[in-house]
Amino acid sequence: MRAGLSVIIPTLDAGHELPACFAALFEGVQAGLIREVIVSDGGSRDATREIAEETGAVIVTGPPSRGAQLRRGVVVAGGAWLLVLHADTQLPEGWAEVVRARMETGGAAAFRLRFDADGAVPRFVAGWANLRTAVFGLPYGDQALLVSRRDYDAAGGYPDIPLMEDVALARALGGRIALLPLAVTTSAARYRGEGWLWRGARNLWLLVRYLCGADPARLAARYRRHG
Repeated sequence: MRAGLSVIIPTLDAGHELPACFAALFEGVQAGLIREVIVSDGGSRDATREIAEETGAVIVTGPPSRGAQLRRGVVVAGGAWLLVLHADTQLPEGWAEVVRARMETGGAAAFRLRFDADGAVPRFVAGWANLRTAVFGLPYGDQALLVSRRDYDAAGGYPDIPLMEDVALARALGGRIALLPLAVTTSAARYRGEGWLWRGARNLWLLVRYLCGADPARLAARYRRHG
């Protein structure tokens, strides 16, 4: 019988991000909540897998593609619940209690979002993400999705697509994703590099195109070309 929480982290050259991500997970280990941590790697060339091994994580490998990596991670997961976490995202203090309570009541959920940056623009971008989740039930992967294995399987799981896999699963779940009271902290590095408004506008345009039926592979190619 499945029990506990499986944490699944997709990675690709995430060696500099993983230590902080793992450190925040320790709270769940102490609480007896986490059954296992699974790192689904897409062919890292840095120290990602070595760091994961030293931490005792389960490691699965395969070609890079966020949707495929997450599917591979879920395949080996033994928990009744799944927490999908990006390597550059850190869970907040008190997360284990909030997650345990949600596991007891049931239903998929995601954390509120904030960036490791100060100022009005980062707060605005994070606020839009939280509003999108609250109103439309469409969190992105950096908000750490919590979902039961039963609901995940019933929704068909993550599709094998390189982009918008998080939105695809959220839609398959019927948008029934609650917004948890705590906020994760995610890296603002890409926003700093590209510009907050430019990257925010581009992400919104990609979302609109995907919802209108654009091919995720073509969107991903454009994303990489301009990312």
